[in-house]
Amino acid sequence: MAETDTVKSQDTPFEGGPMDGRVLPVLVGPTGHPPKTYRIPVPDPDGGPPTVLVYRRVPRGHSKRLGLLQGWKYQYDPDDRSAGKLRWPWSKPDAAPSGKPGDANG
Repeated sequence: MAETDTVKSQDTPFEGGPMDGRVLPVLVGPTGHPPKTYRIPVPDPDGGPPTVLVYRRVPRGHSKRLGLLQGWKYQYDPDDRSAGKLRWPWSKPDAAPSGKPGDANG
């Protein structure tokens, strides 16, 4: 039986939150990029439901001459804006209050 290719991963730094300053190996997909969100379940010491830490993938930096992407890092997202909601390009943006409270125009 032939041996399959090894699973590829890259060391990715984490910023903010409880994982600040740590570098973990993260599996990369077929395109060579790590996932857009990285969720870390943290067990509750009292036996309750686990707390889930959410990190978002952001660019690590760009090169000076050509502006090429230098890699990825994960930034802590305490609000978890996605919450399992798919965002399609043709979707309307979230409704935000416009104007001032009590304003007749909006």
